[in-house]
Amino acid sequence: MTLSSNWRKSKQALPKGVNLLAVSKGHSSQVIQQLAELGQIDFGESRLQDAVPKIQALSKMKTLSWHFIGPLQSNKVRGVVQNFSFIHSIDSESLAERVARIAGEEKRSIKNFLQVKFLKDPTKGGVNPHDLDHLVPKLLDLPNFNLIGLMTMAPFNCPLNERKNLFQECRRYADHFNLKECSMGMSSDWQEAVEAGTTWLRLGSRLFGKRKD
Repeated sequence: MTLSSNWRKSKQALPKGVNLLAVSKGHSSQVIQQLAELGQIDFGESRLQDAVPKIQALSKMKTLSWHFIGPLQSNKVRGVVQNFSFIHSIDSESLAERVARIAGEEKRSIKNFLQVKFLKDPTKGGVNPHDLDHLVPKLLDLPNFNLIGLMTMAPFNCPLNERKNLFQECRRYADHFNLKECSMGMSSDWQEAVEAGTTWLRLGSRLFGKRKD
């Protein structure tokens, strides 16, 4: 199938209120432009050094919205704040405070997701759900920090029933804190995430095909 047919099929499968975030990491600015010309607005990148050249190359396309979805190192915060509108990977109070401080200095309003680790997974970051009652109110009151929702990812090879429970738990916590947004679900588990109430679905291979790297 072609990129355009993949995109149209994916868009048609999503219910109202679920946003499609095209995970464009590993793909060229030309491919991103092709998808943008079909009507795709939101694109996700995980490495600042790879994303900036694409963002600059497509700077004339003013409707594009860039989402940082990878692990965020403290020394990369300023660059991410300068170039992205969303951060999906806030995984500590100290990182949130750094983002808030630099957003204030740069006069940028960034929409942030707090990443939560519901199941043990050494390959992924995230705060412990038991810390949310303490942390979320602090972040909601943090100046220059716009917390809009929670983000989570299922561990690799996570059984289907555990994946469903994980997504449902993330949605319950978001609702508990009156956070509208949930960033969860990828090409391999998008249906479970939609059923659980995701509002941002991160699709890569379902749109672009499998990366050669």
